[in-house]
Amino acid sequence: MRTNKDIIVDVCCIAGMIAAWTGYYLASDWAVEFTGSAFAAGMLLRAGALIFLTLYLAVRGKLAAVFRQGKTALVLLLIGVLGYLLDTFANLGFAYGSVGTGTVLLKTDILMANIVTALFLKERLFLSDWLATAVMLGGVILVLDIDFSDAGFNWYDLFFIASAASVTANAFVIKRAQDRLGADSDVIGYYNNFVVLLLFMLSSLIAGDFGRLGDLHIEVWHVFALLGGGAAQTLIYVFYYRNLKKHPVWVVKLYLLFVPVLTCVAGVLLFGEEFGALKGAGMALVLGGAAAIALRGKINKGKIACGKFAGVAYSRECADKGGKK
Repeated sequence: MRTNKDIIVDVCCIAGMIAAWTGYYLASDWAVEFTGSAFAAGMLLRAGALIFLTLYLAVRGKLAAVFRQGKTALVLLLIGVLGYLLDTFANLGFAYGSVGTGTVLLKTDILMANIVTALFLKERLFLSDWLATAVMLGGVILVLDIDFSDAGFNWYDLFFIASAASVTANAFVIKRAQDRLGADSDVIGYYNNFVVLLLFMLSSLIAGDFGRLGDLHIEVWHVFALLGGGAAQTLIYVFYYRNLKKHPVWVVKLYLLFVPVLTCVAGVLLFGEEFGALKGAGMALVLGGAAAIALRGKINKGKIACGKFAGVAYSRECADKGGKK
């Protein structure tokens, strides 16, 4: 039986995850513009995150656990590689393709998570779940105000799909490491960040971006901005991984659709971006879809009761179909 305290903690962790992702996206966009390189920007942000993660694990007495993972370390390394691939594939897609097409295709990870959940994990998804997913996706497209004038599918758009697939695979591998291998969420985050940091460093060297950092005019506020981005990345590991452990992957993915909404709000308030009726309608759709997911237990109460395989479950609908299941 969930208590009010449990519900409050869940809501705070979901809100923290959304805020952390929003902060990281804003910091990442600035860092790429500042350094002129997606690889260099990623390297600096992950370096900042490594500092905070090391302090965080040390305070919680978990730092030594990083070196005691045994065979589980191989799975944690895979998580890091997938984390690197999802960023790299997206960057390649944006380098060759259109922003409009890419933004939409990257959101297909939501549908991928639903499909994996229904087909491979055999978890029952109701019609209301699919409708809520479609409504929230439609709302995000309106919020992002995507220009489809140059949209069209080309071979390089496969990079966006590969990125979405990497995001989806990473989420399920993380959850498997938590549930089946008993891996600690904070340790998973540490491995993920460290592997991605090393791969970004290697990519920067190969691309010739590493040397550009010496030519940058770095001021004090730049350092604090990079550290802020690193702190946001650290909070992503704390909240996102906690939510993956507590909730189904597809539900966590849907709540992440609030990130574009919060980013839009930040753009309006901080950068003077225009706010029109379409964005307002999009936000309403995202909120409506999220409400349906939050209330799915009540919406599908009878169906969920009938779907139980262990114990005895009764509902009016079950009685109509023969009663006891």
